[in-house]
Amino acid sequence: MKTTSVWDRMRNVSLLAFAAALSLGSVLAEEAKEAAFDEDALLAADQPPPAPAGFKSQAEIMAAVTFGSIPLISLQNVPLPEGVVEVKDVEYGKVGDRQLLLDLYMPEKIDAPVPGLIFIHGGGWESGGKGDYRYYAVRYAKRGYVAASISYRFVQEAAFPACVQDAKCAVRWMRANADKYHVNPNQIAVIGGSAGGHLAMMAGYSAGVPELEGDGGYAGVSSAVQAVVDFYGPCDLTGPEQRNHPTILKLFGGKTYEETPQQYELASPIRHLDKSDPPTLIFHGTIDDVVPIEQSERLAKQLTELGIPCQYERIEGYPHTMDLARDVNVRCQWFMNRFLARYLPLPATK
Repeated sequence: MKTTSVWDRMRNVSLLAFAAALSLGSVLAEEAKEAAFDEDALLAADQPPPAPAGFKSQAEIMAAVTFGSIPLISLQNVPLPEGVVEVKDVEYGKVGDRQLLLDLYMPEKIDAPVPGLIFIHGGGWESGGKGDYRYYAVRYAKRGYVAASISYRFVQEAAFPACVQDAKCAVRWMRANADKYHVNPNQIAVIGGSAGGHLAMMAGYSAGVPELEGDGGYAGVSSAVQAVVDFYGPCDLTGPEQRNHPTILKLFGGKTYEETPQQYELASPIRHLDKSDPPTLIFHGTIDDVVPIEQSERLAKQLTELGIPCQYERIEGYPHTMDLARDVNVRCQWFMNRFLARYLPLPATK
């Protein structure tokens, strides 16, 4: 990991070039999307969509995005599919007077309890919003899941462990309201990218750690989950390249690793792993200079050594937030669909 502005970039929802292209290159991306691309057919195929050709450097991919040669998804104005119900700004917890909100997406008709998916956005624990994962949430609701995209307290408002406590509160809320929303309380997954990937792993691997539960609501309800999907999240905040970086310092209210090593360890998902933890699907790009791919390499290795079911998909030649590229996104969805079908299967249809 670089020592200059690398972790600062985590605060962005996307890599700078991708973000610029979403606005400047949207027309080109949309035209490319319409040309001989059938997402449903690709996702239904027996084999995963071909791995897109990668790039050697950030400069190379920036040029490709700028000139529209990489079709992109758009996070703006994602339409609500037919047969999907949206409920916005649902209160899933409350800390003092502070409401914790999520957006909920459900199939219009549910005949039997279905798995619940909780999406957690990225942004360096200090930016982003629950709308960032609407793109995924509506698709998975259309496929039959109940999907929630949550907001959480940023570091400007409350230091660690507030954001982790909020993510775990969302799990408790979903389990406590399982009957109301037709969710199977024994089939809940957490899915996140970047800082959201970190929070998904924390929720997945730290069940039963009292200081991480918080008091947002639903005390006594389990925050354990049955599956984790991690998009390029950091799993260890204690390494020499991570500790004491300005973004990490903010997570801990300005305290350095030397001042509070126990907190840095407590905030590192890999430090919580044991054999009881849930199956995990990991995605990471090989030229990610925000969260180094070595983080996911270590995570996959430790999961495997512990005997925890793990699938690790390296995306060659792609950077952080690689799933904004349309072809990367559909490939990731293909693997997610089969991972969820294996560990959180939908009920059989009549």
